[in-house]
Amino acid sequence: MYTIYDYAYNGLLYLNNIMRPHHKRLSQLMIYSTTACQSRCKHCNIWQKPVEHLSLEDIRRIMQSRCVTSHTTVGLEGGEFVLHPQASEIMEWFHEHHPNYTLLSNCLAPRRVIDAVCRYQPRHLYVSLDGDRETYLRMRGCNGYDRVIQVMDALKDKTPLSLMFCLSPWNSFEDMAFVIDIAKQYNVDVRIGIYGTMAFFDTTSELLAATDFVKHIPQSIHQTQENYDFVALYDQWRNGNLRLRCQSILSSLVVHSNGDVPLCQNLDVILGNIHRQSLDEIFNGVTSYQTQCQYSKNCNDCWINFHRKYDIILMRNLECLLPKRLIEKFYGSYQWTEDPRATYHQYFKNL
Repeated sequence: MYTIYDYAYNGLLYLNNIMRPHHKRLSQLMIYSTTACQSRCKHCNIWQKPVEHLSLEDIRRIMQSRCVTSHTTVGLEGGEFVLHPQASEIMEWFHEHHPNYTLLSNCLAPRRVIDAVCRYQPRHLYVSLDGDRETYLRMRGCNGYDRVIQVMDALKDKTPLSLMFCLSPWNSFEDMAFVIDIAKQYNVDVRIGIYGTMAFFDTTSELLAATDFVKHIPQSIHQTQENYDFVALYDQWRNGNLRLRCQSILSSLVVHSNGDVPLCQNLDVILGNIHRQSLDEIFNGVTSYQTQCQYSKNCNDCWINFHRKYDIILMRNLECLLPKRLIEKFYGSYQWTEDPRATYHQYFKNL
């Protein structure tokens, strides 16, 4: 999933963003370009929002920002991005001017997705799949399973593809094992998230209820990359034992379909709006920097993979280089478990 280059680049970017807080650069930029969606998911209510879009001109203006570099991975999503009335024009622009972009899709319009990927060649395609055919219908409110398989059949050998699984109150670890098995059959990557509060999608906070949570995680998760620790540590977080600073908000950003730029995917804290300010002013301005510092140091309120996988990778890699007590001299106190002295490797060694 991640190369040595990715780790090295993100390490240098982290240092730049810490030392030059008003000249930060983005590692990831997710553009929620439309609220249009044909799914009826229980875990996402964006389909109940009024339909609105960011225009191609809006997106071009965003991409002219100094905080966006050629190394910034830009994600196009929604809603369902291919329903955007300018979807083809936007992807054509990215293909020509910023090829380091990805597409996220529910694949309920399979022909549109297949044609768009073949024509405009995003660096990666992320496809939502949360279980078998029955689970899909229960969780997403429509018969979309076969259409996901249709897209995978057509594109698995043409573009890097990942299945996106979200563990939620409406599916199970058995569904996780099923999706991992599908990914293995198609020889594609799988990325696992956990349901949580996201203001833009109008979701409510509902922790997963499971006794012996870690013991329920399927063994096949070990055949995937960067998933097991994220899922296993959720148990420590939901029980109030894990505390990590949120460092991802210093290098990752999202833009909503109405132009709002939130601090993160979890909180309804808006840094600005691209219709009134430039993205550079929003991301690197004095007021935003103060807000970023406040929440980066103190917020531990979500377990969203867009943010917390970054923090896990950062801290486990630092612990490979330095003793935990030395890291805390410059980073501040943090803990993986109820024992504040335990390291990442000690916790997983004892599982």
